[in-house]
Parts: sequence; C-alpha cells; structure tokens
Amino acid sequence: MVDPEITLTTLHDFCADRLGPRVATRFVGLARPGFALTEAEPGQAAGHSRFGGRALLEPGTPWPTCDGFPLSLLAVLDADVLAPWLGDLLPAGTGLLNFFALDSDSEQGDPAAHEVALAHHSTDPRVGRVIAARAAHAVETRAPARSSVFEPVPWAASPGFSLPDAFDPAWDSLARSPGAEHLDSYDIRTALSDWPEQPGALCADDTAFGRPVFPTGSYPTVPEGEDPNRYHHLLQLSDHHEWSIGGEGGWMHWSIPTDALRAGDFGRAIPTPDHW
Repeated sequence: MVDPEITLTTLHDFCADRLGPRVATRFVGLARPGFALTEAEPGQAAGHSRFGGRALLEPGTPWPTCDGFPLSLLAVLDADVLAPWLGDLLPAGTGLLNFFALDSDSEQGDPAAHEVALAHHSTDPRVGRVIAARAAHAVETRAPARSSVFEPVPWAASPGFSLPDAFDPAWDSLARSPGAEHLDSYDIRTALSDWPEQPGALCADDTAFGRPVFPTGSYPTVPEGEDPNRYHHLLQLSDHHEWSIGGEGGWMHWSIPTDALRAGDFGRAIPTPDHW
C-alpha cells in the first residue's frame, strides 16, 4: 500500500499547479482517506470486507431491530485491514464493522418492513445500525426470520482520497479561508474538474470512509440542527445492488460523529441516505 503522506504530497503539488500553493493547501485539507470498493478476484479481498452474506458478530450480540422488526445485514468492513491507510481515525482493534438497515424495498424485503419504514425518518438511527465485533471473537451469525439475506460479494479495497461532493457544506470553510477570496463557490467546486486524473482519486460507486457522493445533487443528511461537518463518512453503497433502500436516489450511506468514530462508539452511527 502506498504511503498516504506521499499521496497527499503529490495531490498538493497537482492542486498547486492549478490553484496556487496557498489555496491548494486548504483544498487538500478537505481530502479524506478512504477506499474504492470493487468485487474482489480470488485472494484479493480486503480481509472479511464484503457486500451481503451473514453478519460477523461476537456471540451474544443481539440482532438489531426497529420496532421489533429485524434489520438486514448489507455489508461488512474489515476495519483492521483498512486502518493503516486511515491514520489515527480508528481506535486500535476496531475489528469488523457490520452495516445493517431496514430492508423495505428490495425484492426479497418483507412487506411489513415497509410499514415500519413509514413510521420513521430515513436518518433515524433505528433504521440503520453499525455494530463492531472484535475479529478474533466474531462468528458468522444467521439472520432471523423476516430479515433479508443478500448473496455475498467479497470486496477489494483500493486506497485513495476523496474531496467533498459538489454541494457538500464542507466547501464553505474553504470559501472563507485566506487566499480563497477570489474563488466563488462554483469556482471552488469546479476548479479541478479533471478529478479522475488527480493523484489518489477515489473513483468508485461503492466506497468506505473518505467522503460520500450524492448523484441526486443533494448533500449529507444529518439530524436537524446538527453540523454535517462534524460527521465522518463510513460507507457508501450505490444503486447497482440487489436492494434499493437509500432514499429516492437509491444510494445508501452511513455516517458517524467524528468524535464517536475516534472513540469507537459505533452506536452513534446513523444512516444518511441520498434524496432528491
């Protein structure tokens, strides 16, 4: 794995050629480390990272529910394998992150799940849960009745950095920074329109950590009154899977307050779906 500091330095030089060194420093300061998730070839999976399959939980961990209805396991991230690229973002020994959600829209979703979903806001923590499990203790856990089970797809994880999506409020801090006065909001967001050519760019529909993208043109949805800049992205699943629970856009995200992430308190993670 390439050293993240080397990648950031290369990215800074790339930006400085287009924006000038002072603005480039602020620009690159918004980049967050993450991973592009793609279907793995045999032997190339990032540990236990995968879409679907069975949950990997420590014995005795209760299966998450919403109003008594069981959530469905959508993905697992092997945080111990991914952690070296993320610096000090994760506590040591985080283990495996299990991502659950209320499956109210897929072809195999139980009809009763739709009624449960109508009673809750899409960012309600009860409709999307993240449960960590120590890798040495985790075991495959069979889903309860009425919970959807998706065919497992092992993931390869390619490291990189991502900048905020076009309408992410994170850009506001750059617009107010010294040296950026000559760039209006639109200029900042389009100054490096050749983003796929930038060093370390994350170019994938499914991603872990980094920053989310919102193809509907929206922005991170967090509880009312809270600052989205205080949240960190955990996982993005595109609409290319066999489910569709991510709001009108069909894309699903999970986010968590950054202080909770650093403390390993994944009980504070929330679903942050994409909406029109």
